Amino acid sequence: HVQLVESGGGLVQVGDFLRLSCAAFGRTWTITSMGWYRQAPGKQREEVATITSAGNKNYADSVKGRFTISRDNAENTVYLQMNSLKPNDTAVYYCNAERKRFTGTDVYWGQGTQVTVSS
Repeated sequence: HVQLVESGGGLVQVGDFLRLSCAAFGRTWTITSMGWYRQAPGKQREEVATITSAGNKNYADSVKGRFTISRDNAENTVYLQMNSLKPNDTAVYYCNAERKRFTGTDVYWGQGTQVTVSS
């Protein structure tokens, strides 16, 4: 089992920055990828950024050039540096971890952290 704990959300103004953190606990040595997703009011949850155990990164088009995902493998922690924040970045941000195995993929989610960007 893997447990994810997020932190770093808050209320900021347009153009400000935030750094989200997600710490993984449990059988973390088997994690094959981690990422960040977000869900705004009235919207479906969307992928923001992911990083694999090999270090490959993917970003949603809406955050490319502004957000950076990184992973501290030794500490089993993933970060999301969010710069030049916009009002439409407002959402609950969820940490995600996956373990790909021959029998399938195990998926884990954090509890979410609120990010609010005001004008």
